[in-house]
Amino acid sequence: MAAPVPLLELASVHTHIGRYHILHGVDLAVPEGYVSVLLGRNGAGKTTALRTIMGLWRASQGAIRFAGREIAALPTPAIARLGIAYVPESMGVFTALTVAENFRLADWRGDPAPARLEAVMAAFPVLAEKWRARAGTLSGGQKQMLAIGRAMAAEHRLLIIDEPSKGLAPVMVAQLTEALARLKESHTTILLVEQNFAMARALGDHVAVMEDGRIVHRGEMAALAADIALQTRLLGLSLASHQ
Repeated sequence: MAAPVPLLELASVHTHIGRYHILHGVDLAVPEGYVSVLLGRNGAGKTTALRTIMGLWRASQGAIRFAGREIAALPTPAIARLGIAYVPESMGVFTALTVAENFRLADWRGDPAPARLEAVMAAFPVLAEKWRARAGTLSGGQKQMLAIGRAMAAEHRLLIIDEPSKGLAPVMVAQLTEALARLKESHTTILLVEQNFAMARALGDHVAVMEDGRIVHRGEMAALAADIALQTRLLGLSLASHQ
């Protein structure tokens, strides 16, 4: 069977922040049409990798290619316009605006296309229920769904999501996992950083594990989920302990 075509590739990427050398030659491929999960302990460099992809921090060495185009030197707005949507850990929703108004700001080209909004509401039906509510009145999980849904509403080829379950109650994590599973069914290409291993296992097709700014493991999520010894060696805790 032929290997999936990578939509995003990082090749020997190094990132320095001030005098600190954070990424040390990261190689990563995100296949088109799949969910790729980036795992690792706190401080491994996962968020730095995402911010480097988006041009928020500059790679000091190496190549970053999106759909075959080198993007490492591009400004962040130009990277976004190529079709990469980024949902940071902070979510970044406009709490004083309604859910509807947040969606109107989703796409720099204007209001999201009706078909895209329909797809978002199918994935996150609670947003339709809260359409006229101010975003500040939503629960943490609902705000996270709004942040992801807003990114989905804009035209994109890749959705990058950083720690969507962080700080959420288990019931909200379950709802968010279910919503992202519906999104996965549409074959949206996703790069997901996630510390909740149960969510990662439920959603991921491919996985890469970071440690000290390097990729130390890459492969199929199913294989990692089946290998408790490997989970423990790479992550310190098994996926089974987080069910």
